[in-house]
This record gives sequence, structure tokens and C-alpha cells, in this order.
Amino acid sequence: MKAVIQRVRHARVLVGEQAAGAIGPGFLILLGVAQDDTQREAELLAGKIARLRVMEDDEGKMNRALTDCGGAALVVSQFTLLADIKKGNRPAFTHAAPPGTAAPLYEYFCDCLRQAGVTEIATGVFGADMQVTLQNDGPVTILMDTDIWRNTR
Repeated sequence: MKAVIQRVRHARVLVGEQAAGAIGPGFLILLGVAQDDTQREAELLAGKIARLRVMEDDEGKMNRALTDCGGAALVVSQFTLLADIKKGNRPAFTHAAPPGTAAPLYEYFCDCLRQAGVTEIATGVFGADMQVTLQNDGPVTILMDTDIWRNTR
């Protein structure tokens, strides 16, 4: 799994003209599911994101986790994070999990965030053409890839 985590003041995702999900302060999480991902990767990634200490404390330092400040998460599926651009200029998405595999892992990831203590979770619509708007706070943007944990299990 790959994720782009952006600390936001607010974020919203539209499908057509309809708001699918919106949050105030918290994280916009763009999530890509790879072919070989399992529930274990979803658990590890959700736990790490929930505990990621990039929210400001009372002194303005990045010292608090999303769970410490009651922040929200907007989780948007994004298979393009798995783009392979080794050859040519047109990305290949052969490493991305097919929708039948990716959608349940996306939902499981959201459940894992809830279990980790993130109480407000909004989502996009899996597989839909979405428009995402956000106000990045900081800006703070973190890239995570569960491949870093594969060799430590």
C-alpha cells in the first residue's frame, strides 16, 4: 500500500456535483492498494497514520497525533499511486490491485483507522471520477509505502 498524507485545514471530495465526503482539520489520505497487499499492510499503515505526530501542539510544534487532537481523516482511493513509469511516458498500473481486491482492502483500511482511534472518517467513492479540494496546512505532506515493513516481518 502507498499513501500520501496531507495535513489539511479542510478537504472535500466531489463525485459529479455531489459531495461524497468532507472534513475539517485532519488528514487527507490518498490510498493506493497494490496487488500483493493484505490486511496486514492495511493494519500497519492505518496504525502508523493514526499515530503520526505532525499535528501542532499548544506551542505550534508538530508533536500531536491525529488521535490526540480529535482530527478527522478523508480517505480517497487512488490507484495511480502505483504507477510504473520505468518505460516510456505512459504509466502502467499493473502493480495496482484489481478493484475486486482493492475495494475491500480500502474499506478495511478505513475500519483500521477507526479501531486506531480516528473517530471521524469520510471517504470518496471507490473507483469513481472524483474532484478533491483541500487547504493544505503547513504544508505538511508525508509519503508512506508499506514496502518498508515487508523485510522486517
